[in-house]
Amino acid sequence: MKGAAAVIDSAEAFAEQARLRLALAAMDEVGDHILNPDMGPFAFAKRPPRDAAVLIPVVDRPAGASVILTQRTDHLTSHAGQISLPGGKIDPEDEGPVSAALREAREEIGLSPRAVQPVGVLPTYLTGSGYRVAPVIGVVSPRARIVANPDEVADVFEVPLRFLMDDANHRRQSRIFAGKPRYFYAMPYGERYIWGVTAGILRLLYDTVCR
Repeated sequence: MKGAAAVIDSAEAFAEQARLRLALAAMDEVGDHILNPDMGPFAFAKRPPRDAAVLIPVVDRPAGASVILTQRTDHLTSHAGQISLPGGKIDPEDEGPVSAALREAREEIGLSPRAVQPVGVLPTYLTGSGYRVAPVIGVVSPRARIVANPDEVADVFEVPLRFLMDDANHRRQSRIFAGKPRYFYAMPYGERYIWGVTAGILRLLYDTVCR
């Protein structure tokens, strides 16, 4: 990719590259099943699939662009303690995935929708637990105020976009689930272990925008 360093060090440059790539992208559904073709989409779902959206918040910092991530609280009923992107189910009153992602970001980390410039939506990511996730790329104002909702979020932190968009940091790992190895992406960053759906969506971002 021409000018790769400039693209991943600037949120605006990254957004411009993302718009160009999304306009040309084949918007096929991807997801957990790509690394686990024998399991198929929604392999562990116990109900019909639900639509959801997450925000990939990219923000400029003096050291370069970064992505805002959260660590879920330990008392949640699903994915407790895991690292995630702000997001959740698309509600009937939402006007679509962008609206849902912005609403969830406001509820989870106090991020005002006015502080986010939506860039576009990546291909739908299907999860084994039964969600069709629309990943929304958004450029966040560096002046945006972030306040974690203690009912859902234990911590809010940032990871350099340069690190996340480096293929060398994308590890393919596995765990035994239902008697079989289940493969997934992981992107360990210091003491943070980014894996599963979150890492899969960030890998999708890399495949779509930076590859």
